[in-house]
Amino acid sequence: MSGGGGRRLPRWMRLYFYGMHGVTLDVVLSSVRGFLDDGDPRLLGFSSPYRCALHSLTHLLLEKIYLQKRRFRRRPLLFHLVLYPALYVALQTLVGDVRAASGAQLAVQYVLALYFASIFHGGLLRLQYQGPGTKASPQGLPGPLRFAFFGMHGFLDEVLFTSAFGLFERPDRTLRGHTSLWSFPMYGSCSFVVEKLYLYLHFERGWGAWRRLPLYIGFVYTWEFCWGLVLRQYRACSWDYSHYPLNFMGLVTLLYLPGWVCLSLYQDVLSNVLLRVTCTKEEAVDLA
Repeated sequence: MSGGGGRRLPRWMRLYFYGMHGVTLDVVLSSVRGFLDDGDPRLLGFSSPYRCALHSLTHLLLEKIYLQKRRFRRRPLLFHLVLYPALYVALQTLVGDVRAASGAQLAVQYVLALYFASIFHGGLLRLQYQGPGTKASPQGLPGPLRFAFFGMHGFLDEVLFTSAFGLFERPDRTLRGHTSLWSFPMYGSCSFVVEKLYLYLHFERGWGAWRRLPLYIGFVYTWEFCWGLVLRQYRACSWDYSHYPLNFMGLVTLLYLPGWVCLSLYQDVLSNVLLRVTCTKEEAVDLA
């Protein structure tokens, strides 16, 4: 559907999405690789702030390449199956994502190229942003897309946090951070519910941010504890706060309270942005 007065996603927002999505792919691929190697049920995956920035820049370039598909209207298969994948693999080789020309690795990169050319770019370029001067949509993005956004953002948050936290524990210039595949449904569902609380308490009840905050924090801690308690039964819990002060059963700790406060407030910002993003029928061709 198209919203009146909207415009295509600004470049900064596309860069944000590209970086977050790239981190998600890093986590998924590394966690699957690790599970196949050692069968660890925690499903740990890895990425870094460096790679987030690299994904943002490389996919901005891939976006430009994707837009050239209009020159191949009579030969779409040539573009989607040959040209784009070739350029994609060449770019990944240039930035170091393809280090050895093994058949399996090239096959994975080719499948990713098909995904980007056939699904990802087209989907993202159909998103439209209702600017601050226009009225936000009462619906915004559909629920499943918001859930996916929050799940991917959870990956990004954990990678950034663990990379920064690890820098103080063991100085590492690579800033390698980690998370778990289990974090996707955990963050996706938690943020989805917190967003519902925000929409109700802010728009229906008129509560201010600091009045809503205790409810957010209480729900976040309860959600983290419940997920950790279940995952621990299957040795799949990726965190243990037993060595931190003010912890309960090693599953939650008040040491992270400032971080949860910041993320809870930032959640409202993200919700407001997503309320202004809608889907259009056509892909953008005039991106700035």
